[in-house]
Amino acid sequence: MAAFLVFFMQAGFAMVEAGFTRAKNASNIIMKNLMDFAIGSIIFFAFGFAFMFGEDIGGFIGSTGFFGTSSMEHLGLSIPIEVFIIFQTVFAATAATIVSGAMAERTKFLAYVIYSAVISLIIYPVVGHWTWGGGWLSKMGFIDFAGSTVVHSVGGWAALVGAAIIGPRIGKYGENGKVYAIPGHNITLGALGVFILWFGWFGFNPGSTLAANLDTGRIAMTTNLAAAAGACTVMIITWLKYGKPDVSMTLNGALGGLVAITAGTAAVSMWGAVAIGTIAGFVIVYGIEFIDKVLKIDDPVGAIGVHGLCGSTGTILVGLFATEGGLLYGGGVKLLLVQLTGVMAVAAWTLITTFILFKTLKATVGLRVDRQDEELGLDHGEHATQAYADFVLKV
Repeated sequence: MAAFLVFFMQAGFAMVEAGFTRAKNASNIIMKNLMDFAIGSIIFFAFGFAFMFGEDIGGFIGSTGFFGTSSMEHLGLSIPIEVFIIFQTVFAATAATIVSGAMAERTKFLAYVIYSAVISLIIYPVVGHWTWGGGWLSKMGFIDFAGSTVVHSVGGWAALVGAAIIGPRIGKYGENGKVYAIPGHNITLGALGVFILWFGWFGFNPGSTLAANLDTGRIAMTTNLAAAAGACTVMIITWLKYGKPDVSMTLNGALGGLVAITAGTAAVSMWGAVAIGTIAGFVIVYGIEFIDKVLKIDDPVGAIGVHGLCGSTGTILVGLFATEGGLLYGGGVKLLLVQLTGVMAVAAWTLITTFILFKTLKATVGLRVDRQDEELGLDHGEHATQAYADFVLKV
């Protein structure tokens, strides 16, 4: 059931990305979110799951279970292997689909299909093995219960590299560093996506217990409180900063709180979850502004801030707020240093591998559509269709 909830998050990501971007690219976005799950499911089943959970080689990567040919008895599961695989498959799909939003409205569909497959094949599974498959980070005591770093920061750092290499959308940045907003076409659709994602997170986090036990209710509470705190914090900040509460930023505040709590959802108290969500709210507002206005990296949906920055921040904060071993609970700095090590290692791995991947794609099949297709919309140029055909003015 938890896997089914997480699968439904694919719809949430699709709605957020489509709503926060322009109507002329909506079909392309739906196609990407459909196919990264379809292709990723096969790739992860055949190879990625084995790299992630197969018998350990040097703490780096798994080596057994390719093509579903092993019972994986070394995992000591209390559930059927098929149940475990489908749960891990929907997690892998989440990591892959995060990149889509940051590179929306100008990426070739072929390039998207390839890099999405590679993330599910090797980039994500290696990080997953380090943490959940018996690799070196798990042996250090690194805590990432449901994937703030393993899932979300991998997607966020990949999104950062991809968006930087592909460059901004036409018209995003003007002369003298001026930044122009490019509003999404349907904030209602984007909000629906956020509610779907919030709902799906009740599978993402409690489901990571791999059992219906006494921990699931507490994990659901910490999950919900962090999301609520993130949304409230962003609403207040934007109200004070801009004179009006910003709708799209507040929606991202809820997502930032969800991403941030995912690492420590089983390790922190309910008040610790509120604190983590509140901090994530500040990260969202100032992190997204820094990426957009200082780094001049065009991220149409705020994926880098939500998933990369909040995922890393939330993971580090476990070292402060964990009720067992956290610095604020008398545990000293040991866990905090372990958390910092894990965050930096995953960031380094993802930044390096995705840099190689995107540069290779750019030099071979090409990464960006031509100017005419970008101006007309990727629905037209990449798929010969229109998401809203009845609303297009005929000339």
